[in-house]
Amino acid sequence: MVIEAGVRFTRILYEKKDHAAWITLNRPEAKNAQEPIIREELVRALEQGRDDEEVHVMVITGAGEAFSAGGDIAGFPQSPVEFMEKIGMQLKGKKRPIEIVREIPKPIIAMVNGLALGAGCELAMACDLIVASETAKFGQPEIRVGLIPGGGGTQMLPRLVGEKKAKELVFTGDMITAEEASRIGLINRVVPKEKLRDVVEELVAVLVRRSPIILKLAKLAVNKSLETPLSVGLAYESDLCALCFSTEDLKEGVKAFMEKRNPNYKGK
Repeated sequence: MVIEAGVRFTRILYEKKDHAAWITLNRPEAKNAQEPIIREELVRALEQGRDDEEVHVMVITGAGEAFSAGGDIAGFPQSPVEFMEKIGMQLKGKKRPIEIVREIPKPIIAMVNGLALGAGCELAMACDLIVASETAKFGQPEIRVGLIPGGGGTQMLPRLVGEKKAKELVFTGDMITAEEASRIGLINRVVPKEKLRDVVEELVAVLVRRSPIILKLAKLAVNKSLETPLSVGLAYESDLCALCFSTEDLKEGVKAFMEKRNPNYKGK
């Protein structure tokens, strides 16, 4: 791993290795609970990975025994305006981490090593893929403190697990195991805790062998399916598929297939 020179974070670790950026929420003493500083630094780290042409894949995880236990209750806003300033961030003209994750045209993997609750669950759901250890737990427990999810939980969860299961999780605030999360389609894989890093590294290795520009188009196409009617999505997919034929990487992929060798993609 290489820690990027000149990068200054107090609650985030940012490392780069083999075309992958690894972003670690680094507040283990608070189970990586999210507050304004960690959110602001997470946005900066995501933007750095987005703008670095050497980075093709990104991974988000948490230090210690948790991915992120949610928002920092001790620092909860005291008014709707303060919520929008500190949590929503919209009044400052800034996008939230979940929005940045969705919009970055690169695959982003959530490596969930422990609790992913509230804002932590929402951050994981915003990622393109979720790989969790068998000890991980997921949930939207906001209802237990007189709140509803405010970081996308009520919007992303139904799209992933269906309306009924989403309402059950939001209404009860119950946590579910990684096995249950996998069964209902919330996450991609469950692995033994000691193998979590190895499995994610293997997945990263697969993705960095793909064409960066085609991965970008694939992410845009799949994301569009959640935002538009089917007819609009099909037209958008056709446009992006046609765009692939203007890339050097498609020509290289076809040539490599015909020559029975691994392609050498350039991201063009």
